[in-house]
Amino acid sequence: MQKQLEAYNARDIDAFMPWWAEDCEYYAFPSTLLARNVAEIRERHIERFREPDLHGRLLSRIVVGNVVVDHETVTRTFPEGKGEVDVICIYEVENRKIVKAWFKMSERRLLP
Repeated sequence: MQKQLEAYNARDIDAFMPWWAEDCEYYAFPSTLLARNVAEIRERHIERFREPDLHGRLLSRIVVGNVVVDHETVTRTFPEGKGEVDVICIYEVENRKIVKAWFKMSERRLLP
């Protein structure tokens, strides 16, 4: 997960995508399907990677078997301006690739 986070922070789509399984699923927690394969995840992140302030700061990571849970603070460029959200990222991993991911986000906090 560390290399995937590094690619996210570099906004490098080509380094980010190899960490996802071809038929992966990407959810807003608990069950809203946002993307159902790598092509859809790629499309979502190409747009996200255009944000000039995008950066995920890992606060903690827990690994239990094939499940990784990250707690991050993510800086974003929202329509209202620069801000951040707290995110819980839950990844199910098989063969070193993410097969399912869930993201629970806090409310946006605009930065001064």
